[in-house]
Amino acid sequence: MTDLYALNIDTAAFSKACGGNTHPDGEACVTLAKIGPNAWAMGDSKRPDAEPLRFTTAELDAAGIDPRRFDLSA
Repeated sequence: MTDLYALNIDTAAFSKACGGNTHPDGEACVTLAKIGPNAWAMGDSKRPDAEPLRFTTAELDAAGIDPRRFDLSA
């Protein structure tokens, strides 16, 4: 199994999807980027400096997260 946190995400192209929840400082959005085969990085648009979390495709599926919602293909 690949160590997801060993993958370089410096040039990853993140796409944003917003869920409709609003906060006083704007809408809550999540960012997602494919960082390798079967590997994804997910960030928080409200905390762009925070390190994105990493997931496998199976983990995204288990959480009900579809990359197509971000205009990305698995």
